[in-house]
Amino acid sequence: MDIEAWLQALGLERYVPAFRDNEIDWEVLPKLTSEDLKEMGVVAIGHRRKLLAAIAALSAEPSAAAPVGGSPLAAPPLPAGEGGVGVEAERRQLTVMFCDLVGSTALSARLDPEDLREVIGAYHRAVSEIIAGFDGFVSRYMGDGVLVYFGYPQAHEDDAERAIRAALSTIAAVGRLDVKSVKLQARVGIATGLVVVGDLIGGGEAQERSVVGETPNLAARLQTLAEPNTVAIAAGTRRLVGDLFEYQDLGVVEVKGITGPVPAWQVLRPSAVESRFEALHGSALTPLVGRGEEIDLLMRRWARAKTGDGQVVLISGEPGIGKSRIVAALAERLHGEPHLRLRHFCSPYYQDSPLYPSIEQLRWATGFEPEDPPAAKLRKLEALLARVAPPEEDLALLADLLSLPASERHALPNLSPQLKKERTLEALIGFSYRSCKK
Repeated sequence: MDIEAWLQALGLERYVPAFRDNEIDWEVLPKLTSEDLKEMGVVAIGHRRKLLAAIAALSAEPSAAAPVGGSPLAAPPLPAGEGGVGVEAERRQLTVMFCDLVGSTALSARLDPEDLREVIGAYHRAVSEIIAGFDGFVSRYMGDGVLVYFGYPQAHEDDAERAIRAALSTIAAVGRLDVKSVKLQARVGIATGLVVVGDLIGGGEAQERSVVGETPNLAARLQTLAEPNTVAIAAGTRRLVGDLFEYQDLGVVEVKGITGPVPAWQVLRPSAVESRFEALHGSALTPLVGRGEEIDLLMRRWARAKTGDGQVVLISGEPGIGKSRIVAALAERLHGEPHLRLRHFCSPYYQDSPLYPSIEQLRWATGFEPEDPPAAKLRKLEALLARVAPPEEDLALLADLLSLPASERHALPNLSPQLKKERTLEALIGFSYRSCKK
C-alpha cells in the first residue's frame, strides 16, 4: 500500500498533494511531528491528531491498529532499521506506561464477539491518539492492554511528565467513549528506570523491539494494583516529576516478581503550583555559581527601570543551563524591594492554545480550585477584577476566556470572531496594566 492509499483509508486524501510535494515516504512518515504537519498545511487540529495517531500505529500489530470496518490505519511492517528505530540495542532510561481496560473479561461474556471487537477497537484508537499527542511510542497492543514507551525511540527531557499527562488524558478519553452503550474505564501503571532496548525478537508481523529490565514488569504490576480510572506510579517516576502533580501516597506494596516492597503513589491531578521550576526543584535551591555577570546585568537593568526608564531583558539558551535559576536569584535580590511580579508559563502540551500562558496566569491569580463550580469561579474572578475596576465588557470577555458560562450580569457582547479576539487581547493587556498601576 502506498502513502496515497494510506491517506485515503484515513479519509484524508485531500493531503495527498502535500505529502507528494514534500516527498514523504514510508521511511520519513514515522518521523513526522505536529510541527511538520502544520508546515505541510494540515491546519485542522483534528486532522493532525488523526494523522499522528495513525503514524503511532505504524509500529503496532496491524489487526489491533486497524479501525473497525477493516480500513487500515497502519502501513505494512517496516524493515528493521526503518521508521526511526535504531538497529543496535542500547541502554537508556525509559518511562513505561501500561494501560488496561477494566472489566474486559466481563464484557467478553456479555457482548457478541463483533460488538466486543468494536469496543476494543474504539478503546485502542482513543489510547493511540492520546499517546501520539504526547509523542509516546505504542509498542504493543495486547488484547485489552496497551504497552507504551516514553523515551524511545524519541527521548525528551520530560518523558516521565509526558507519560503521566498522557495517562490522565487517556483515562478521561476512555471514560467519554460511548460504544454499544458500554461504559468503559481504564487504569494505568507507570514506572521509570534503566533498560536495554532495541533487540529484534519474533518474526513477520509479530516482530518487535525487546525491552529488557525490571521497569516494564513494574509498570504492568502497578497497573493491576491501580483502581479503575486511576494512575499508579513508581518511585523512579515520582522522583522525576516532583510536585508537578497532586498525589495520594499508597505506601509500600508487594509486587509479584519484584524483590522487596515497592513505594507507590496514585496521581490525582496536575498541581496548582505556578512555576514548573519550583515544582521540580522545591524551595531549597543550591547556591548559584558562576553567574555573577548575568545577575549584575539584571540588577543594573532593574535600577534603570526604577528611575522610569523601561527595560526588557531576554534570557535564552538551551534547556538545563540555569535560566530559571537566574530568575529565581533575581527574585531573591528583589525580595525586600516593592515590586509587582507577573509570571506567565508556556507549555509544550498546549501548543495549539496561543493564549494558554495568559489563561493559566489568570486562573492562578484568581485562585481557582479544581472542585470549584462555575458560579464560585465567576465570583472569584469578579473579586480579582474589582481591584482594578475594568470596563464591564472586559469582565465578560475574560470570563469567556476562562470557559465560564455567560451570566445575566456579564453578558458577552455580540462581536465577530476577529473583533472578539482583538477585544479579548485588549482586556488582558488592560488588566495587566491596571494591576501594575495599582
